Amino acid sequence: MPSGYVIASVTVTNPTQYEEYRKWSTHAMQAHGAEVCIRGGKVEVLEGDWNPGRVVLLKFPSFEAAQAFYATPEYQKAKAAREGAAIMRMACVEGV
Repeated sequence: MPSGYVIASVTVTNPTQYEEYRKWSTHAMQAHGAEVCIRGGKVEVLEGDWNPGRVVLLKFPSFEAAQAFYATPEYQKAKAAREGAAIMRMACVEGV
């Protein structure tokens, strides 16, 4: 069965408040078995005009598990804490 991934590009607008989101999102990831592949770190654009900002890549056992993660009560709590602290672009992707 193919893995599922959650890929996010984040522009943090309020670093202090964003720390609250990080706390709750970490809890949600641990509660739902996400493997954290990327969470921040250096980014270098190799081609095009894409400026992804902060990049996050989470791996789940399946596309359905990755998709379901977003709707969990734990992640919804994190999402509420993030409101006004960041601009989030997020997608769920099926792996190979």
